[in-house]
Amino acid sequence: MGVKIFLPFIGVYENYGRNDEINSEVTVMTMIDHIKNRRSVRDFKSDEIPAESLRTILEAVQHSQSWANNQCWEIIVLTDPVVKKAVQDALPQGNPSFNAIEKAPVVLALCARLEVSGYYQGVTPTKFGDWFMFDLGIVTQNICLTAYDLGLGTVVVGLFDHAKAARILSLPPKHELVALVPIGIPVPDAAVRDSPRKDMEEFIHYNGF
Repeated sequence: MGVKIFLPFIGVYENYGRNDEINSEVTVMTMIDHIKNRRSVRDFKSDEIPAESLRTILEAVQHSQSWANNQCWEIIVLTDPVVKKAVQDALPQGNPSFNAIEKAPVVLALCARLEVSGYYQGVTPTKFGDWFMFDLGIVTQNICLTAYDLGLGTVVVGLFDHAKAARILSLPPKHELVALVPIGIPVPDAAVRDSPRKDMEEFIHYNGF
């Protein structure tokens, strides 16, 4: 089996031939390939995530961009089955990601410090107010693409009782729990939803709407 190389990081996928004899077949995986091919995964193996892989994902958070480099994020790494089960109970059972919270070996709870991002001298100079959702959106994308690069699956969970989950995780005042991201090794043939896309001509405008 050939080796997949991800540019610009030049990282070799752990589960794509690292232990096989390397031959001359090399597939170059660019960032746009990752963006196009990554899908939400909700069914995971019970295997733990290698510590090195988890650290790499957290490094992607560390180096995310943010408003004026405020770095407003706080990440809670959930690995304790008891804690994950308690957080799972904050989701409605009809949520497609309900079981993913318990099955994934790691769930990242993405939190933000309030009144930090989008602020200048105590006021918000834009009409959008607190900018934490923009910054956490960048963090979330970095997590998902980095995990995909490592052969791991993710799903972004936003539909749950945020206040209940925040109490379970003991969030301090002026902090907001934004999303949960289960991470793990996808089961073989894990069901993923088709993701049809609009033609670019439908949403791209030049020099005006």
